[in-house]
Amino acid sequence: MNLSRTLATTRRVLRQLRHDPRTIALLMIVPVVLLTLLRWVYDAHPSVFDNVGASLLGIFPMITMFLVTSIATLRERTSGTLERLLSMPLGKADLIVGYALAFGLLAVAQAGFATAVAIWGLGLEVTGSPWLLLVVALLDAVLGTALGLFVSAFAASEFQAVQFMPAFILPQLLLCGLLAPRDSMQPVLEAISNVLPMSYAVDAMNEVLRNTEVTADFFRDTGIVAGSAVLVLALGAATLRRRTA
Repeated sequence: MNLSRTLATTRRVLRQLRHDPRTIALLMIVPVVLLTLLRWVYDAHPSVFDNVGASLLGIFPMITMFLVTSIATLRERTSGTLERLLSMPLGKADLIVGYALAFGLLAVAQAGFATAVAIWGLGLEVTGSPWLLLVVALLDAVLGTALGLFVSAFAASEFQAVQFMPAFILPQLLLCGLLAPRDSMQPVLEAISNVLPMSYAVDAMNEVLRNTEVTADFFRDTGIVAGSAVLVLALGAATLRRRTA
């Protein structure tokens, strides 16, 4: 991997995003609107909003980065841009890491804005440091980017890329502990949830929500999310194709 080529890829992706203000606006505004709606839903039960809202701060970046990255990568491959780039002295790792950095920077803005609104605008009460919420959100965003890069190799159209979300994201959303405690699920479902990275993202958010100090469980959970992101990025580099057949 070459650092200058990786950063050149990051700059190119950021320039493309700069010329798509509607996408950026949606990425920034939609999570805040959904959090605000959730706050109104649980207006009479603020403690429920604290539990669910903190978890969603980690889940939203994963979902949005998955969608944006999978569609953007597929569009570059179907248009022939990816084939031209890889015919140059640009390795797959340069491309993958460059994308991860670019969308990671976008995730910084998204997660930071959503966290600020949730805590200071919607009254989300967090026992630990809000910065730790941001750390988990960023790790989730990188994981979502990695998953998007990975699944884009198996999609032949943007519609198919979107359809991968029910297969890769929704099962994690159902089993991550957001809707019901994982230890109360059927043994088979609990075993499946124990290998899904979103489960550990939610656990990490809950650690920040309930503890004033950084715990060993927090390091374990964030480490699993980060390790999953690195693994999926490696798989994405291995399965990256120059063009769609």
